[in-house]
Amino acid sequence: MYLIKQMSKIFSLFLVILFLFSACKIARKSQEKASLSTNRKPNVIIILADQWRAQATGYSGNPDVITPNLDKLAKQSIVFNTAVAVMPVCTPYRASLLTGQYPLTHGVFYNDKPLPNKALTMAEIFKDYGYSTGYIGKWHLNGHREGEDTYERRKFPVKKDRRQGFDYWKVAEVTHEYNNSFYFDEHDQKHTWKGYDAFPQADSAISYVRKNKNNPFLLVLSWGPPHDPYFSAPAAYRKMYDPSKIHLRPNIPKELTDTARIVYANYYAHCTALDEALGRLLDALDREGLTDNTILVFTSDHGDMLFTKGALKKQRPWDESILVPFLLRYPATLSKKERHINAPINTPDILPTLLGLCKLKIPASIEGEDFSGALIKEKKIEDKAALVMLPVPFHEWNFMKGGKEYRAVRTERYTYARDLRGPWLLYDNLSDPHQQVNLVNDPAYLQLQQQMEVLLKKKLNKTKDKFLPADEYMKQWNYRYDYTDSLRPADYYLSKKNN
Repeated sequence: MYLIKQMSKIFSLFLVILFLFSACKIARKSQEKASLSTNRKPNVIIILADQWRAQATGYSGNPDVITPNLDKLAKQSIVFNTAVAVMPVCTPYRASLLTGQYPLTHGVFYNDKPLPNKALTMAEIFKDYGYSTGYIGKWHLNGHREGEDTYERRKFPVKKDRRQGFDYWKVAEVTHEYNNSFYFDEHDQKHTWKGYDAFPQADSAISYVRKNKNNPFLLVLSWGPPHDPYFSAPAAYRKMYDPSKIHLRPNIPKELTDTARIVYANYYAHCTALDEALGRLLDALDREGLTDNTILVFTSDHGDMLFTKGALKKQRPWDESILVPFLLRYPATLSKKERHINAPINTPDILPTLLGLCKLKIPASIEGEDFSGALIKEKKIEDKAALVMLPVPFHEWNFMKGGKEYRAVRTERYTYARDLRGPWLLYDNLSDPHQQVNLVNDPAYLQLQQQMEVLLKKKLNKTKDKFLPADEYMKQWNYRYDYTDSLRPADYYLSKKNN
């Protein structure tokens, strides 16, 4: 009996020692993980939607659109309420995002023109600091060669030397078929995203994150929706919206309200589907323990007029076209509390701000501003203005459809635009949030107009923009117009002569 009691004591002591050993081991692993999170360079994930306007999110106060994951993310992020697309159209925006440059510097100011190989891009910069790089989804930067059809060229793979430094590659140049759409891999092999493509694309992003979680990485997840076709979201999401209950902004012509409600319901269905795909990725970051040390950006390349002033799509200088959602979450450095910034951030500012947050050197080629210092110190950002431009109107807003060259500035409060003939638009977005009263040449606002003109000229001087007619830029870059984009209505030349 005595022997049994002694053996029991020894066994109990053994269990205590085993428990303490295990506890120490777990603590050590936890410390190693914390040290890794603290000392390792942060991961960077950019989630880029296409044509998702700033007004179409729950966190911004939209009463109709269902975006629970975005709303939750906003509560953990810095929310930029005035995020501006420097040129509100696909290819030029993407070129500015990757280079931190303005369109007349990198030369991509027209859809389907190629971003030059010599451009120093986001992926190339991060790779120099040991980052893995990946891109999933829509690219729209390869362009087409002279003599090739614009839309036919979009069906081909993007060759390795045209991927601008991205290695992991699951990409289509452009497709707006969002169900069972195609993509090409690193070896130019063609594949199909099964079902609604945003979901398997999110799964691919999750797989990439898991495989690269032990090394810093840069990943861009680029979705095609909610860009039209507006009616192609999965049925389950379309059923969530009743067009008759959609609230419309007052700047939509009354004769278009019935059609607008139907389009909005389907546009929002895309947004809600993307929101679910976003939620999957956010959950995966939590599971892998990567949330704190990952800089996550959610944004879009431009907005959509969606019948504002009777127009659809983009290129125009109104808020529905130029303002985009922009959330930036980086808990390790910026905490996990919601902060709102009203000062504008422009497309070229994104890359230098990310580099600043990662404590990486910002190359001299970058023209945008680094916001990271103000974000880290929680300083108020004041006296900023974002430049918006359209050097060459094209495609759905070409000259024959009313398009025109313009330059504009968007401040926290005001919008001012001029075309080649002179001042065109002036809005006080505080008193007139739907931009229904154009104050240009109103005697009561001439001083404000002059101040905005001076601000615009400063921006143009800083970016070496001479604000020339469209043909001059097309000649400088040896571009040809697509289809009938070069044609002008008769009064275009008459009005230029009279001015």
